[in-house]
Amino acid sequence: MCSEKARRITRAAQALRDLPMSYLLRFLIGGAVVSIFAALGDALKPKSFAGIFSAAPSIALASLGLTILVKGRDYAALEGRSMLAGAAALLIYSAVCARLMFRHDFRAAQVTVSALLIWLFASFAAWAAFLR
Repeated sequence: MCSEKARRITRAAQALRDLPMSYLLRFLIGGAVVSIFAALGDALKPKSFAGIFSAAPSIALASLGLTILVKGRDYAALEGRSMLAGAAALLIYSAVCARLMFRHDFRAAQVTVSALLIWLFASFAAWAAFLR
């Protein structure tokens, strides 16, 4: 039973590798997951939670699922760690932007553009420390 299921998954993964329409499959799965997360975000109160359940996490989950099927768990684990490093860099960037705008009354455009260097530095630091 388990062997048959493994063979079916292997055949599906092989079909995804060979199929030039795999982008269409990613689009459909990603769209479905985005819709589910958007509905979840609409159902929660306060509405500020809706942003947490927007497109990026659901696209990441769909991509990781397909990556496991096509390239294996080891490669998907590396992608997952890369996503976590990027999320940590985004958290640092967002915290710096929020602090500068709320504490010092700088304009949003100036803060977000100038703080991109912080995001870049945090991303490269995470890559050098954990992913290299």
